[in-house]
Amino acid sequence: MRTVGQLTVSTPTEREIVMTRVFDAPRHLVFEAMTRPELLKRWLLGPEGWSLPVCEIDLREGGAYRYVWQKGDTRMGMGGVYQEIAAPERIVQTEVFDDAWYPGEAINTTVLAEENGRTTLTLTILYPSQEARDAVLAAPMEDGVAASYDRLAELLASQVAA
Repeated sequence: MRTVGQLTVSTPTEREIVMTRVFDAPRHLVFEAMTRPELLKRWLLGPEGWSLPVCEIDLREGGAYRYVWQKGDTRMGMGGVYQEIAAPERIVQTEVFDDAWYPGEAINTTVLAEENGRTTLTLTILYPSQEARDAVLAAPMEDGVAASYDRLAELLASQVAA
């Protein structure tokens, strides 16, 4: 297990990455921030200098989503299909990048658990193979997720204070 800022990252099995972060906000606000394009465009940006010009969400089981990040002339797109939505506590969705840097499709399971007004977000990513998981671990993905979750914490703090 390792920590990047307030993000905890572990590899409990040979095909999984589990990332956990606690937010000082009720889970319904965290769920909204994860599912409303106008909010995602404010925090799901990865490292400094990236933007999210494309954020499309059809929030229903069987519905699709699509994100395209941009930094200068570089674009990175990905999308998938929602397999399960249990608002505000659980989302299961597939993940496939346009320019795949690992083979196959991943399954992302996000669980939001609230206690005393604070929400623990646990994202479990299941890859099709250990090789795919290891390719992701070799990339700076954790830094991008940690930076995005820091922005999410700031967004949630402004919503809680409002």
